[in-house]
Amino acid sequence: MERAEWDNQTLLMEFLLLRLGDAHELQTPLFLLCLTIYTVTMVRNVLIIVLVVIDPHVHTAMYFFLVNLSSLETCYSSTILPRLLASFLTGDRTISVQGCMAQFFFFGTFATSESYLLATMSYDRYLATCQPLLYASLLNWKVCLQLVTGSWVVRLLISTGIISFICRQTFCGPSAIDHFFCEEAPLLELSCTDITMIRIIIIILSFLDVVFPFLFTLASYVCMIAAILRIPSSMGRHKAFSTCFSHLPMVTVFCETLIILYMLPRTAPLRQLNKMFSFSCSVLRPLTSPLIYSLRNRGIKGAL
Repeated sequence: MERAEWDNQTLLMEFLLLRLGDAHELQTPLFLLCLTIYTVTMVRNVLIIVLVVIDPHVHTAMYFFLVNLSSLETCYSSTILPRLLASFLTGDRTISVQGCMAQFFFFGTFATSESYLLATMSYDRYLATCQPLLYASLLNWKVCLQLVTGSWVVRLLISTGIISFICRQTFCGPSAIDHFFCEEAPLLELSCTDITMIRIIIIILSFLDVVFPFLFTLASYVCMIAAILRIPSSMGRHKAFSTCFSHLPMVTVFCETLIILYMLPRTAPLRQLNKMFSFSCSVLRPLTSPLIYSLRNRGIKGAL
């Protein structure tokens, strides 16, 4: 009977997001910082999408993937920052259980869909470098659509599986989530039930979501390096390197940050460090990605 009463209470439970800190004097600067980041991120990504759509000269596979990446970055930022900005304005840091689960689901879906999309973009650059004569036939519009759709479908299935396990948990007090959004590890810390199996499942799926795409990307670039080094002229090698490796640093930072977030011990002294990595991956990286992926791109420059 007591168990049933507790389960009924959990249906109405609200979580308290502790955000980036409780210092009152930092709330206004943090609000202005997040507002600036969100505005610039949205404007840059929407601009890239519009430029690619209206300019027929850039209707190629590479720019198709770039549009999908910009769309992901837009959705990715919108799952976190609007809610965070509203909490800074109103002072209301609570979030319903349903809202928390929805935020976790969409954030996980967009984040790891991006890791698959980055791996797809590295495959695009591999074909352009190592198989230039077959590039158009191997990566036609049908294949591009299948690759992008596949990355979305796989991640939606994985996210649905994870969220179904988490929704079965019973959460007990305190209801405070020591984070600025509903992320898996701080959320599971509030569970009253055994989470060993869920953690094992998440570790396995994390390998598929992060490590596998990163290793695929790394293998693609190793093959590209080998092919570029066989180019006889130094000017040709320099041109190939500048074309193919402009987004490698961002791929490396993105995947390494996600790996650190999953592997970092969840001890109290490291919670602030975990927040910093999360903020870098989920808020700052979408701000810088358009610069790295597009400003060195002659097609985007020409459209501008």
